[in-house]
Amino acid sequence: MPAVGGFDKGNGKEYPGNLTPYVLVTCIVAAMGGLIFGYDIGISGGVTSMPSFLKKFFPSVYRKQQANESTNLYCKYDSETLTMFTSSLYLAALLSSLVASRVTRQFGRKLSMFFGGILFLAGALLNGFAQAIWMLIVGRLLLGFGIGFANQSVPLYLSEMAPYRFRGALNIGFQLSITVGILIANVLNYFFNKIHGGWGWRLSLGGAMVPALIITVGSMILPDTPNSIIERGRHEEAREELRKVRGVNDVEEEFNDLVAASEASRQVEHPWKNLLQKKYRPHLTMAVLIPFFQQFTGINVIMFYAPVLFNTIGFGSDASLMSAVITGIVNVVATMVSIYGVDKWGRRFLFLEGGVQMLICQVLDFLLAVIVILFLTH
Repeated sequence: MPAVGGFDKGNGKEYPGNLTPYVLVTCIVAAMGGLIFGYDIGISGGVTSMPSFLKKFFPSVYRKQQANESTNLYCKYDSETLTMFTSSLYLAALLSSLVASRVTRQFGRKLSMFFGGILFLAGALLNGFAQAIWMLIVGRLLLGFGIGFANQSVPLYLSEMAPYRFRGALNIGFQLSITVGILIANVLNYFFNKIHGGWGWRLSLGGAMVPALIITVGSMILPDTPNSIIERGRHEEAREELRKVRGVNDVEEEFNDLVAASEASRQVEHPWKNLLQKKYRPHLTMAVLIPFFQQFTGINVIMFYAPVLFNTIGFGSDASLMSAVITGIVNVVATMVSIYGVDKWGRRFLFLEGGVQMLICQVLDFLLAVIVILFLTH
């Protein structure tokens, strides 16, 4: 049975509420927005390692890959156009996130998710039917715009819908859908690469339409969050929605706090300037440095380019794609452990455990690299 009640660690108040089937289903559907991001992370590296894809769009890379000369395998992927194909998505996501934040706030989380799904769907169609490199680049840009909207709205939607006691687990559902999307993409790449005729890459790129349709349709049927409804001034509607999502009638205390928080946020002048005040600097510093150094470990490069990386160290095409599948499985399992423990062990414990684990792995990687270099030079 789901536990009753939730606790707001921010103000020390405990609000009544259940993890109702209604909330669980809406959060699962919304979390599927992470699939579009995860699928693209997993699919791109696999596609760029497929000879048929390289032969059609990046013939210079294909010729280097097929050459028998003793060239560094990594240098065979040296192509500015190929780099543009992979990186254009992230540039578009960065730019769209600036617009998506305003759309999410003023028009609601649902509309932002809908925009993300539509843009991603258009990008997937363009990539799947691509006949020229410009179609790939434009498609990637549309995918990036879609990801910018989805990544802005989905985590916020999950946080606002979930009861406080289960907020950590349900919010990590977004991360779980990302890892599942990566794994699905890696598995599809492995099997689509075996299709005779060299058109399997079209199925890999076009397959992004499936998660795009899920989040697009889901955004049309999901309810809006009480917080979002309050921000747009419809208080009575927000109160009824809060009763529905919490599964109890006694929501007045939480509702009043949400209204007060919304009013307080409206009265804040120059919010960006306020962040630079001395009292907020420690929080701002940690909020920037923690994700920065987490990304700086290089994990996104490994997940994004896993098949290419395995290929450059001598793995065959199938072996590279299967190695990426194994990496994806480990990623999903680790995320499920986090979902189980985030509200049981706490965020700090998982944060410290993850940091220690990454540190140990980075040290071992460094030592292994030193050993290999010493072995090759002697």
